Amino acid sequence: MSVAGGKALHCLGALTQLAGSPPPRKPVSQGTESSLTRGLLAGNDGESIGNCPFSQRLFMILWLKGVVFNVTTVDLKRKPADLHNLAPGTHPPFLTFDGEVKTDINKIEEFLEETLCPPKYPRLAAKHRESNTAGNDIFAKFSAYIKNTKPEANAALEKGLTKALKKLDDYLNSPLPDEIDADSTEEEKESKRCFLDGNKFTLADCNLLPKLHIVKVVAKKYRNYDIPSDMSSVWRYLKKAYAHDEFTNTCAADSEIENAYKDVAKRLAK
Repeated sequence: MSVAGGKALHCLGALTQLAGSPPPRKPVSQGTESSLTRGLLAGNDGESIGNCPFSQRLFMILWLKGVVFNVTTVDLKRKPADLHNLAPGTHPPFLTFDGEVKTDINKIEEFLEETLCPPKYPRLAAKHRESNTAGNDIFAKFSAYIKNTKPEANAALEKGLTKALKKLDDYLNSPLPDEIDADSTEEEKESKRCFLDGNKFTLADCNLLPKLHIVKVVAKKYRNYDIPSDMSSVWRYLKKAYAHDEFTNTCAADSEIENAYKDVAKRLAK
């Protein structure tokens, strides 16, 4: 895809297993040509697409924007020459624009939101500031929990993860300002929204959902930990995400995620 006066935009990243139909293709304006490319980190077999929540985040953004792009896998064990020529010394995910390499995930997201903007492309920024930070401590708590080798610390670390998930559950359960009817005398007690900021995906969901899914899969596999069933809002959030191609078709197979963590998840010492 060409943007900003025909300058080429290339985006390469380490994405997860791609399945099903391709993303919807947004028509490009007259006089431009499609030149958006995504390079994906190969999975364990060297061909399927590997696990990376940061690249899935970017892939979800591109899918939701509806842009045209090509998908290829890149086995970093055997880096192709064109990858080296495009961005020497750089590892996915990264993006190049007009010869400039962008490697900071947040800056790439900001660039895509500013460049792929209305009226041609939808705006994905959350309307409510709190949605951008909801659940932002979950992955850190999960990482500490899954890497721990000391049995005496396990309970406290598990409690910390559960507490972080509960904060997310509370946020998803609390009505947003635009869910509250100002003319109603009845208090809105529970939110029924699908996602963090409403009933549509936003950048906040693109950031959180890939990590939350990893937490669910890996914690179950290596610690037999389940997200508590009474966290109904978290489960509603996940189930709504699983019903959308934008998430499921950019999400790694569970086996790829488990394999990615086999050397990270530490066994508790006896």
